[in-house]
Amino acid sequence: MTSPSRLLKAWNLGPNKALGQNFLSDPSVPDRIVALGGISAEDRVLEVGAGLGALTISLAKKAKAVLAVEKDTRFMELLKAEILMNRLENVEVLAGDILNFDIPAFAGNEGRKIVVAGNLPYNISSQVLVQLVLARHSIRKAVIMLQKELALRIIEPAGSRQYGRISVMMQYCADIFKIMEIKADRFFPRPKIDSVVLDIRFRENIEYPAGDEGFLFKVVKAAFGQRRKTLKNALMGSELHLDAETSSRVLQKAGIDPIRRAESLEVPEFVRLSNIITETVAG
Repeated sequence: MTSPSRLLKAWNLGPNKALGQNFLSDPSVPDRIVALGGISAEDRVLEVGAGLGALTISLAKKAKAVLAVEKDTRFMELLKAEILMNRLENVEVLAGDILNFDIPAFAGNEGRKIVVAGNLPYNISSQVLVQLVLARHSIRKAVIMLQKELALRIIEPAGSRQYGRISVMMQYCADIFKIMEIKADRFFPRPKIDSVVLDIRFRENIEYPAGDEGFLFKVVKAAFGQRRKTLKNALMGSELHLDAETSSRVLQKAGIDPIRRAESLEVPEFVRLSNIITETVAG
């Protein structure tokens, strides 16, 4: 692995702060991520944000095939050169925005789900995670590097101050494991905080399924949209447009005290509340 500072200098390039670019500078880290993430020779991998190719190369040495998506078009020729230098023939580089990428179309109908991997820029991390949840039926697992603050927020249980909308969405449909922590000094340029790698395994079957997942996520958004308010008031002041009487009634029917706040609800409670609101409004 070539030092990112040297590589950027050789190509007369620099990190783009607006895109939140921080590149791995420790050559041992990409191989460890791939090993701990359980990437196998049968996997087709979608890499989010290839950057300078450090993780791309490690993925390609283990996986069946890698599609490396990178938004910064300045890196296209550099990436291709790094892939060629490593004599890898199972990598395709695509210039594009992952938020506009059709994951199910890439996965296709072959019956084998893809793996998603990458170092997510902080400014779009939550958006990418929501995208993965919505496309999860095409994804076997995601091996994702995130800034530590967000990673811990995802795995925090109900009752924690960090527990929020993204926590509920991820925990609803996935088992999540912290597999590695990476210190800030392992990146160039050095970020302000450390990073964490999560192994996110999407479940085939959900123990407490929502009748309408789209509506469940709207309920979660409404509850956390005004998280300092009681659930009754948060639901009333949201895009769900529930009046005071209906808000009280659905919470009572769900067995949830109206004065509780969103961060106190377990995922199954959110599902029950969503299903009851759906039944009430439809009825």
